[in-house]
Amino acid sequence: MSGIAPYRVEAYNASKDSDNKIHDDAVARRFGFKGGLVPGVDVYGYLTHMPVARWGRAWLEHGTAECRFFKPVYDGDTATITAEETADGLDLTLESHGEVCATGHAGLSGAAPPPALAEFIEEAPRPQRPPASETSLIPGAWLGMEPFPATPEYAAGVLRDVRETAPLYAEEGLVHPATILRTCNWVLMHNVVLGPWMHVGSTVHNFAAVPVGAVLTVRARITGNYERKGHRFVDLDALVLADGKPAARVAHISIYQPRQVAAA
Repeated sequence: MSGIAPYRVEAYNASKDSDNKIHDDAVARRFGFKGGLVPGVDVYGYLTHMPVARWGRAWLEHGTAECRFFKPVYDGDTATITAEETADGLDLTLESHGEVCATGHAGLSGAAPPPALAEFIEEAPRPQRPPASETSLIPGAWLGMEPFPATPEYAAGVLRDVRETAPLYAEEGLVHPATILRTCNWVLMHNVVLGPWMHVGSTVHNFAAVPVGAVLTVRARITGNYERKGHRFVDLDALVLADGKPAARVAHISIYQPRQVAAA
């Protein structure tokens, strides 16, 4: 493991009061969970501690990551993240209560260039959001989001919420990668009305470390809308921009209608 010790986090559900009621204790219990789910983007944030510990700023500038979420992480639980060296990077595992809740892989890609902006159509958010459905989230459609300034106050709050201990972000004034991934949730939320829903996995290619104060936007194309095991999924190919320049490309997977909602 090349000297990378296990990393432990006391998980925190910073989204209890969000519009997504899968993070609300009472609603989540009705769906069979023990309580509100810690957001997947924050679980991803816990995992990213390891590649930053291994490669530092270089990973934020041209690193890659894959993550998949299998079991919930709950507020107050201890999440233990381990990293195993492989030929092409780090295999990542997050466990809580003796169960594997998430896995991932991180690596360095070299200085791969970002895609051309012309490949991603710029769209404004829909002025009137329709309910999320097979027709409102049709493959091939483009989505945009309201610009979001990553203020110093917001950036510091994210570091607190994900319990980040790496000094890099505060010392160099950088936005945490959990925020970069969260914008891919926002681009969905800014265009359709969602009930309780879940982010279940992402593949990320970083192009730049994002400075605090940058204005974040997303251009996203819907690449899939399908049913699996009773859930309705939507896939996005998203280009995250910081001050108009590519910061990351993300293949983002979400369950926009859990089977529990469909059966209600």
